[in-house]
Amino acid sequence: MIEAAAPTYFRLYVWERPVRAFHWVNATAVLALAITGFVIGNPFRMAYAAEAYQQNWFGTVRFVHFAAGWIFLVAFVARIYWGFVGDQYARWRHYIPHTRWQWREIVEVLRIDIFQTKVSGEFSSGHNALAGLTYSVSFLVYAFQIATGFALYASMSDAWVPSLFVWVVPLFGGDAGVRFWHHAAMWFFILFTMIHVYLVFYHDYVEGRGTTSSMVGGWKFARVDTLTAPDQSDEACEPDEPAESG
Repeated sequence: MIEAAAPTYFRLYVWERPVRAFHWVNATAVLALAITGFVIGNPFRMAYAAEAYQQNWFGTVRFVHFAAGWIFLVAFVARIYWGFVGDQYARWRHYIPHTRWQWREIVEVLRIDIFQTKVSGEFSSGHNALAGLTYSVSFLVYAFQIATGFALYASMSDAWVPSLFVWVVPLFGGDAGVRFWHHAAMWFFILFTMIHVYLVFYHDYVEGRGTTSSMVGGWKFARVDTLTAPDQSDEACEPDEPAESG
């Protein structure tokens, strides 16, 4: 009995350093914002024997929230910029479905994620089309969260950046409305993070291409015999450095 030869893989540099930096800075900022946001929305009393300045824990929570908000804003702007100047995997055209091949990939990924069907081919070397579409939507939520957050911050700050968002408050009928929707949008981040972590590990298992570790080192694996199939919506998928066969 003749056995088929094992497919040949090579390492492909997918995630540039700025993209990986944004991912982890953004993740840390969102975690800090979610935790401190919960406390700010539902503060609890901490009374203990100490000097008055030592009991100003709520002020510290607010400071961490504001600082994380600034970091989140800077990272967001930097990622928007890199979407225009980065490599093919970082650019916006890779995230927004605009070809029939990308929509077919979305359907295929949904079948695998929901019905756990067998992977029949190779997905895009960067984000698959469904992930790209999801991240595009998430960036809109990021913008909403930044706008509502800085709109609330504007009433207690003289900085010019928060003042750019004062127009948001009347749209929601006052600070209470802005605060409600700002808090509601936080649940998007929580649910998104839970689903994102699950699917990263799941696709790492079903694809076996280094999905999880790629956001640390930047490298993924691609099959030589299917190299021309993925990323048809972009430039030719060629490794940035000499390929390493596996």
